[in-house]
Amino acid sequence: MPHLVVSISGHGFGHVAQTAPILNLLHERMPQLRLTVRSAVPPMHLKSRIKAPFQQLGSEGDIGMMMSSALDVRAEESRDAYRAFHADWDARVADEARLLRELGADMVLSNVGYLALAGAQRAGIANAALCSLNWFDIYRHYCGDDAIAAQIRGCYAGADAFLRTTPGMAMDTLPNLVPVGPIAAIGHDRRDDLRRHLRLSRDERLVLVSMGGIASRLPMEGWPHIDGVRWLVQDSWQVRRSDAVVLESLPMGFDDLLASCDALLCKPGYGSFVEAACSGTPVLFVSREGWPEAPPLVEWLGRHGVCREVPRRQMESGDIADALFGLWSAPAAMLLQPDGTAQAADWISQRLSLSGD
Repeated sequence: MPHLVVSISGHGFGHVAQTAPILNLLHERMPQLRLTVRSAVPPMHLKSRIKAPFQQLGSEGDIGMMMSSALDVRAEESRDAYRAFHADWDARVADEARLLRELGADMVLSNVGYLALAGAQRAGIANAALCSLNWFDIYRHYCGDDAIAAQIRGCYAGADAFLRTTPGMAMDTLPNLVPVGPIAAIGHDRRDDLRRHLRLSRDERLVLVSMGGIASRLPMEGWPHIDGVRWLVQDSWQVRRSDAVVLESLPMGFDDLLASCDALLCKPGYGSFVEAACSGTPVLFVSREGWPEAPPLVEWLGRHGVCREVPRRQMESGDIADALFGLWSAPAAMLLQPDGTAQAADWISQRLSLSGD
């Protein structure tokens, strides 16, 4: 029974959104495949996305970037964290290689921590990265092109492949890129069920508010009411408004909610953008200045979905009525198929020397 060890970054939920559909498809094709998931992502969220049986192990994870909100990077603190992480790099890689041998891993898939790749390479285990971004380019952007950046790049460049999802950063410095198409879990349009459950009139619209997995919230208490608009907001935000509905109180999962809403309000992020485009859900997003992954995501969604961008100050004040109604007056986009899921699953199954049929 082949054993795939999967490392998933806890730096936002987009890394899970990219990885879970592939694991689910691999399980459909190869029920005998054993999966171990190493991640700091809460188990409940992993289980809501990964339908295949798996064992979860705790992980020190990857640093990503230290964030003060979903939009704000703490560059100096990030630099200090990376220096500490790389202070005894060779011993850290040796420990990782030892752990992977003890687990009996036949292959390591990482989205997109590089220590797991380095450990697999030290242990002679097949390994691949999968993501729309990499921490080499992100680190170099915020912290500089130094010896740490070179070590990070070496881990990615030494992998059997870097499966770069669409949309994604260019990653021109990596010699082992294998581009794959969009990856997304597509929910079912159950808006009639949702409207009946909430007792909505036909002219009321539902806007799903989601800023990803990084602890952060919008100051919705001060937002003006918009006639005919109801907000779906996660319980942890503790939003107390007559026009707000708690996500967790609804009898359907996030993917079905996204496919059943009239708009998604979010920051630029892979899971949000691609799942919305594949579900035909218009997107209103806040500017994410400086984040290197944002431009290719925004450009792609502009071509394949219905979207509008608003400045951060405008989003935080809730002055978004005109932007929302502008979304709803725009022509619908053609639905996109997430063909990257099968492409990535094909590559992984071939690397495991198993049939992809």
